[in-house]
Amino acid sequence: MYALKLPPAPRQVLAEEIEVLTEVLHDGINLAVWQRRLPAQIADFAAALLAQGEPLAQSMTLELAQPEDAANLSGLVAHYADLPGQAAFLADVAWLVRAYACLLDARRIGLRLRVLDKAMCPRFHVDHVPLRLITSYAGVGSDWLAEGAMPRSALGQPGAEPQDVRLIQRLGVGHVALAKGEKWQGNEGRGLIHRSPQPPAGERRLLLTLDWLA
Repeated sequence: MYALKLPPAPRQVLAEEIEVLTEVLHDGINLAVWQRRLPAQIADFAAALLAQGEPLAQSMTLELAQPEDAANLSGLVAHYADLPGQAAFLADVAWLVRAYACLLDARRIGLRLRVLDKAMCPRFHVDHVPLRLITSYAGVGSDWLAEGAMPRSALGQPGAEPQDVRLIQRLGVGHVALAKGEKWQGNEGRGLIHRSPQPPAGERRLLLTLDWLA
């Protein structure tokens, strides 16, 4: 009688080199993080945007004839055109969109840019998407767990979440994460477990996410 051979637990890879992002295409990897340092001009723009104290929730569907085409970001942060660094910020978002599209051969991408003053998804969960790009331009980054830090069967149950802070990993400002969800082929039951953290009192975060729609 043969013993059932279980697949190895999904792994996460992090590095300061951009090439690490391609690792997420491999089986067994459900998170790749490029630990980049934001250029000062972009970080200053994000901080200045948050300092305005205004709400921001922008969504757009980007249609690309070819993955390497420049995305039309017309209207994105248009209200902040007078802040120094807006052009550099838009160029960075456009570059991330192009890199994401080329990696996946994507033709349609959902973009969301939001200012958050509270945890959007405070409980650890998995996303029912193929692959999501997540980056915080300012404020706290998203939390995530390595496999085994909590039972997947207990997702959504507050009492099952790890109490040991050493088990909770957090993305840094500017880090670019590619997180596999449940709809990535072959990743069913292995989506990255993560959550949106509660910002410290009086602080907010500027979060960009990209989703592969087609």
